[in-house]
Amino acid sequence: MCDRSHMQTLLIVDDHPTFRAVAREALEGRFAVVAEAADAAEALALARELRPELVLLDVQLPDADGFLVAEALAAQDDPPVVVLTSSRDPRELEPLLDGSPARGFIAKELLSAETLASVVT
Repeated sequence: MCDRSHMQTLLIVDDHPTFRAVAREALEGRFAVVAEAADAAEALALARELRPELVLLDVQLPDADGFLVAEALAAQDDPPVVVLTSSRDPRELEPLLDGSPARGFIAKELLSAETLASVVT
């Protein structure tokens, strides 16, 4: 297991508590999960307060589009690396992903510490 002081800090943003719990469990050994957010407003507030290095961000949130949240995060001073996630077919999202400031995309069913690490390194 990694020394926690050297792990990248991570904010998980998804409106489904079950997915947040599964993501936390899958990622905690490799990343330091600093918080979870259920919507865009909470995500932006936590990102400003906690300054995570990484944000795992659902594409579809109840109060805003994840792509708009990614843009707002990218506009912050010293912005976090954003990786988008969704259960939707990635081919549907390709045009939006191409124009996004996000580092990459991981389908929810493929999420693991290894896949996230491969996208952000």
